[in-house]
Amino acid sequence: MKRRLLFKGTATALVTPFKKDGAVDEHALRELVEYQIKGKVEALVPAGSTGEAATLSETEQAFVVETVVDQARGRVPVVGGASSNSTTKAIALAKQVKQSGADAILTVAPFYNKPTQEGIYQHMCAIADAVDIPIVIYNVPGRTASNIDAKTALKLAEEIPHLAGVKEASANFGQIMEILHHRPSGFGVWSGDDNLTLPLVALGADGIVSVISNEVPKMFSDMVRAALKGKWEKARELHYRLLQLMNVNFVESNPIPVKAALNMLGMIENQLRLPLTPLSDANRPKIQDALQELNLLKP
Repeated sequence: MKRRLLFKGTATALVTPFKKDGAVDEHALRELVEYQIKGKVEALVPAGSTGEAATLSETEQAFVVETVVDQARGRVPVVGGASSNSTTKAIALAKQVKQSGADAILTVAPFYNKPTQEGIYQHMCAIADAVDIPIVIYNVPGRTASNIDAKTALKLAEEIPHLAGVKEASANFGQIMEILHHRPSGFGVWSGDDNLTLPLVALGADGIVSVISNEVPKMFSDMVRAALKGKWEKARELHYRLLQLMNVNFVESNPIPVKAALNMLGMIENQLRLPLTPLSDANRPKIQDALQELNLLKP
């Protein structure tokens, strides 16, 4: 089976909007999907880290992915989150994502358990054996306390035909370059860090699974497309224009800042689930300043 690149450009790691009573806000989620598609992003990733999957029930995760699939109506690929540090639970979530009609699955390296490379390899193989739709593995050592090294990623890429690629948020350029240099044809490599997207595209990456595109889908996806087309002057201009917002989006744990920003823009309630709490008063001016710098808020 010939592997085809899942997407090239920007995929938005969607926040999950909540109502004031804590329930998933279906209307706001559907509006967010439309905002993304109008902003010309190339894919959508619901029920991931930015979507607070860790505090969604399995039923809620299914509802979020199904809602995004329904609203997207095939206009862009939907890559549903299916992550757990229990392989059995990750398989169940992956089957659920497939049943929802999503185009692919995103699954993170097992967290907290701190598995060896062999454990990570077997975990991913077990998921791949259970579902036959494309799978994107997600490496984010800062959250998982375990790293998918280049050798493991490339071994998985060679052995699993429907492994679509890797979302790389290790910030380890040496590791990422090794994957880029040795990957098989059609195997995607996407940045997991907004502020590293431009240099990684310059090295051959295929785009980004992004947080900032929740707020500014058109401007950010324009930057990524410019870079992918080799229009470096335009890409650099947009990169530096967006850099302040990229950075303040992580002034507190993601998705606390991006949800505060979307609330300031009138798109969602500023609701999170414990143990995450709303943005502190001390950091609100930082988000406001970044949005004002982009003319998204009036001073």
